[in-house]
Amino acid sequence: MPRLFGTDGVRGLANRELTADLALGLAQAAAAVLTQGRHADELRAAGRRPVAVVARDPRVSGEFLTAAVSAGLASSGVDVLDAGVIPTPATAFLIDSIDADFGVMISASHNPAPDNGIKFFSFGGTKLPDEVEDRIESYLGRQKLAPIGGGVGRIRRFADAEDRYVVHLLGTLPNRLDGIHVVLDCAHGAAAGVSPETFRDAGAKVTVIGADPDGLNINDGVGSTHLDHLAAAVLEHGADLGIAHDGDADRCLAVDADGNVIDGDMIMAILAVAMHERGALTDDTLVVTVMSNLGLRRAMAERGIRVVETKVGDRYVLEALAAEGLALGGEQSGHVIMSEFATTGDGVLTGLHLVAEMARTGKTLAELASVMTVYPQVLVNVRGVDHHALAGDDEIAAAVAAAEAELGESGRVLLRPSGTEPMVRVMVEALSQDDAERHAASLAAIVESRLALSS
Repeated sequence: MPRLFGTDGVRGLANRELTADLALGLAQAAAAVLTQGRHADELRAAGRRPVAVVARDPRVSGEFLTAAVSAGLASSGVDVLDAGVIPTPATAFLIDSIDADFGVMISASHNPAPDNGIKFFSFGGTKLPDEVEDRIESYLGRQKLAPIGGGVGRIRRFADAEDRYVVHLLGTLPNRLDGIHVVLDCAHGAAAGVSPETFRDAGAKVTVIGADPDGLNINDGVGSTHLDHLAAAVLEHGADLGIAHDGDADRCLAVDADGNVIDGDMIMAILAVAMHERGALTDDTLVVTVMSNLGLRRAMAERGIRVVETKVGDRYVLEALAAEGLALGGEQSGHVIMSEFATTGDGVLTGLHLVAEMARTGKTLAELASVMTVYPQVLVNVRGVDHHALAGDDEIAAAVAAAEAELGESGRVLLRPSGTEPMVRVMVEALSQDDAERHAASLAAIVESRLALSS
């Protein structure tokens, strides 16, 4: 039976895979697991019930899923603070800020409106490790906590949730954003209210698109996965840059004044150099995933910045940051984690600090981004193959070695088996697009011929 929890919570088509019954059961199971042990003893000694923050993005299914999750928690003796529609990183911040015992975010991030998801955070606003998620899953169908009378949880509105988050974001900034004109694309998502407000309060001139959520239009042709509209708006308004969030605002991608895309690697390069120069980059180290561009690695090496590499997924970046107490890490997709200020990727926080560096230096975003040269990167997904056999195939290993020898220090090859389907991802970086495409196509053909599944 496949694992219920994926790389970022439980996701599925709302009202089909992700039902109200499942949401209720998950909430009851989470209440049982996350209120056990020494923490539970401390709660009883203090004479209080556990407290959970619950929030969502604006997709329509979030309304009934929030009701189900809140019912599951309250029926298990947990007091619920309903924060309404706020970004995922705001939920994580609030859990930590008010010392809540745990929290739940209902969102499917950059997915289309019919999808939804349930993500749990532990005390301190951190993501749950795999083993805790597995325990929650194992509690589904077991005897539930069922207090009566005064032991039943209460559900209340978290009235100042957004205001607390805005004040927090503004307090992280090293300088104001006066003189910078930014276009914000809020993906008709959770950042539609908080992001424009915060950038204006910080001094920026703000033009907003994608900030009219109706429950069905989240991520629909807008946001961090659809940058064309943002680039056009920047050019139309003569803005200095554009910033795009995804549906739950844990991502930030950007475009410069000419409409050129500034991806997560380039944003990390800008922030890493700025933090390095002011002594804020812990151990002069940046954490990235295996998918980050070779140009980022070389740019960091030139400036004496060490790069730590993890598997794909912001949870692995978070683990590496926590293991060494590091300050900055992220993914090419725009999940950027500034651990001094956040326990997860925060698109609004990232965008604010990116613009703050423009305001501080007086440089354009293009000038700041020139700190790294982006190498052509080609990704080919080879489907219908035995991805489990990749590591043991000598012929594929020899082909990879030959490609790496030809590319030398001016390129990189990465073959990754999918964790969820019979597919191998072939990624090649090179000095030229032609070389990257040639090697990727050749390796993909070898993978397909060697690992093809019989029909």
